[in-house]
Amino acid sequence: MEFSIKSGNPEKQRSGCVVVGVFESKKLSLPALLLDKASDGFIATLLRRGEMEGKSGTSLLLHAIPGINSERVLLVGLGKEKDFGDKEYCLAIKTAIKALKQTQAQDATLFLTELAVRKRNTAWKIRQTASICSDALYQFDQFKSPSPNPGRQLRKLALCIQNANERAQAEEALQQGLAIAEGMALCKDLGNMPPNVCNPVYLAQEAEKIAKEFSLECEILGPDEMRELGMHSLLAVAAGSHQPPRLICLHYKGGQPDEAPIVLVGKGVTFDTGGISLKPGAEMDEMKYDMCGAASVLGAMQAAARMALPINLSIVVPATENMPGGGATRPGDIVSSMSGQTIEILNTDAEGRLILCDALTYAGRFNPQVVIDVATLTGACVVALAGIASGLFANKDGLARELLEAGEEAGDRAWQLPLWDEYQELLKSPFADMANIGGRWGGAITAACFLSRFTKEYRWAHLDIAGTAWKSGADKGATGRPVPLLMHYLLQHAGKSLN
Repeated sequence: MEFSIKSGNPEKQRSGCVVVGVFESKKLSLPALLLDKASDGFIATLLRRGEMEGKSGTSLLLHAIPGINSERVLLVGLGKEKDFGDKEYCLAIKTAIKALKQTQAQDATLFLTELAVRKRNTAWKIRQTASICSDALYQFDQFKSPSPNPGRQLRKLALCIQNANERAQAEEALQQGLAIAEGMALCKDLGNMPPNVCNPVYLAQEAEKIAKEFSLECEILGPDEMRELGMHSLLAVAAGSHQPPRLICLHYKGGQPDEAPIVLVGKGVTFDTGGISLKPGAEMDEMKYDMCGAASVLGAMQAAARMALPINLSIVVPATENMPGGGATRPGDIVSSMSGQTIEILNTDAEGRLILCDALTYAGRFNPQVVIDVATLTGACVVALAGIASGLFANKDGLARELLEAGEEAGDRAWQLPLWDEYQELLKSPFADMANIGGRWGGAITAACFLSRFTKEYRWAHLDIAGTAWKSGADKGATGRPVPLLMHYLLQHAGKSLN
């Protein structure tokens, strides 16, 4: 898809389709009014006849309107004007792209970007539009036979702005949006990849490709190096698999040489059977998505490097499979972690925290200013928040607020849950420093409490994306979340949010 920024009158645009908005009660937006005036009231007449009410999520495609240069006009419902905010704007963009995909138009001019959105400027609208459009057009068809009749596809999209003086900022916002979309696409590609292809070695190779493209420092550790470092918790998860584990590190240095880095840690279980604590067979195929934390931090690293953000950023990805086998870790085993703390493993399906604890300890050697881990960690978080919000935990409330605000700005929301000391009591073990599970209740919280024991030396946050990393059912697939949240946090930190 080729994007561009332009300004001009909608009735004069020569394109496959011009897209304008209509509020509820059939109220035309300003671009729609200009089209209506040029067509001698053609659009208003159709609306009076009841062809469209302007409700959110609706659209109406019109052909060959007199007085209009464009081949088609797409009317998109915006809902009530007084309620038009972030959610309504993003829905309008998604509705427009869905409708455009069903036409034969190869290019379109979008005037929805001229709409006023509460508390948002042109840069936010352009960035969100580029990201949403690219995301909506994403397809994972690498393993499908080519379609014999692919048809004409939308290839060019012009995003219109009212004030030509804002072009430079709009162009920068467009590049940011496209970089975020590219990071999301990488995240989704890795998540959707079948587990017989996307194993720990494959993830390491993908990281090496990113490092080569953007001249990043890359470090890949294997089992021998992990053993020397005392990462016996991570190795315990890998013990049942024939695939060797990897610890993947990438370093982007766009900030000052002495500036402490932001470190993103991503859970990379490329397939999770549950180990000896075997999962039920139903929907086990979706456990290929258990590496979406790793995929998201790789996507964020690629996006940050693409934008050339003035920050120092590192990622750490512990990558392994969790398989049953003769050498697999058993419930009741006790292992030591890189930190020296010992862990009684009561359930081998609580493996994400076992690989993350060693990765979080390893992250401390970079003297980070902040560490954020991302993991499809607990089914309990899905029960609590469904697929709407990611679970957020932090050892500093200021950091939690920054991430919550980034999620709101990105439309990739999170919700903070407590890390109170009372929950730590649930992790007590009579035989080791801690157990790897805390019982039936509060599972997302006790998992975060477990991780917090390895992050006391720095500012830390944990994102549980078990409910938001992928969708099931007819629309099965990785979502690319929380790449947008992470990138808006990094943009704010770099002073490049343009808002």
